[in-house]
Amino acid sequence: MNRAFSSVGRTLLVVWFLLPLVPIVLWAISNRWSFPGSVPQEWGLDGVRSAVAAGGIDAFVRSTYLALTVAAIATPLGSLAARALVRGEVRFPAVVAAILFAPLALPPFAVAMGLDVLVLRSRIPSTLAVIALLTVAAIPYTTYLMRVAFGAYDIGYEEEARTLSASSSIVLRQIRIPLLAPALAGAALLAFLVAWSDYVITLLIGGGRLVTVPILVASFAGGTGNDSVVAALSVAALVPPLLLVIMLARLRRRAGR
Repeated sequence: MNRAFSSVGRTLLVVWFLLPLVPIVLWAISNRWSFPGSVPQEWGLDGVRSAVAAGGIDAFVRSTYLALTVAAIATPLGSLAARALVRGEVRFPAVVAAILFAPLALPPFAVAMGLDVLVLRSRIPSTLAVIALLTVAAIPYTTYLMRVAFGAYDIGYEEEARTLSASSSIVLRQIRIPLLAPALAGAALLAFLVAWSDYVITLLIGGGRLVTVPILVASFAGGTGNDSVVAALSVAALVPPLLLVIMLARLRRRAGR
């Protein structure tokens, strides 16, 4: 009985999340869908073609590069910060934690506007500046998730390995990382999503030259008659996060066995 309720609950949850995507998918494969029609009056891929012609592929690749780079930087930094906080290796841990989580309390628009002038005057490459700021924005999420993971982490495995003459690198590669793999994957996913979905920092610091998928979606959404293009770009924007969520679910399932 409990399994049946659990299965029904999971099914309803999936339907709840996927149902709003149905109109977006229909818009992406339609050329004309006017009120009051319940389905498109003309099917086609004009929206996809327009999105590709407007630089959708380049924007997709650029967004993926930014998100992967931010995840690759923010995940280990958040892990190191979380480990230091949990093990009490820093002075004034409350102050350090407040600094690490400060980006969550500060409006991204205000921060980006203030740093935009600094970036221009320092002549820092826009891509490098965007990666740095998005990493700062992602670190609170990776730190929080890894702080919870290290709080439940049994250090006894490492101590037992060291008594058997295991080096620090062996402990890291064969014990710590495998045991923390699900949490690390979750932290990387959060960092990826922060960078993948960002609009404000990328627009202001990038100066409009760094065109990503959210910026392209916003530019088309600001006009009229671009519903199919916006839908096609939105569907494309859902693919990487969805794949990562599926991979994370499989990793957690394997870790739970």
